[in-house]
Amino acid sequence: MKNPYTNPRTPKVTVDAWIRDRRGRVLLIRRGRPPFEGRWGLPGGFCEWKETTERCCAREAEEETGLKVRVGELRGVYSRPDRDPRGHNVTVVYAARPIRGKAEGGDDAAEARWFEERELRRTPFAFDHREIVIEQLARDRKARRARGMRKPRRRSASRRS
Repeated sequence: MKNPYTNPRTPKVTVDAWIRDRRGRVLLIRRGRPPFEGRWGLPGGFCEWKETTERCCAREAEEETGLKVRVGELRGVYSRPDRDPRGHNVTVVYAARPIRGKAEGGDDAAEARWFEERELRRTPFAFDHREIVIEQLARDRKARRARGMRKPRRRSASRRS
């Protein structure tokens, strides 16, 4: 095996945030640059030198969505070598809970928007994010069933503020 510290063909580490609000909507960003410019994905990006993946998750979420988040549990690691046309990237996905701010695109995200589950079927995704979103939604449904909970109800228009 080649020395991983001198081998330029070592995979890069990226981190994505799985952010849902109290209504069960999923926060996605519309990419503002290639690859997949104009398509939707989870907020995230490349881990910086000497940065933990948890810190990267919080930083990228804030840069791309304007939201301060509390990073929670590890939700998955996705490492298929062809998942990114720029090269072999391994992404670490964390659950993140919004604690402050308003969702709006920033940095390399042209837009940040909350999506209802039913909207996601026809959403054009970047990278392998469709598969990640489908897997995470299934995981959330299974966890709700295990706790005996139903899907979060939408608040009526008269109760929204």
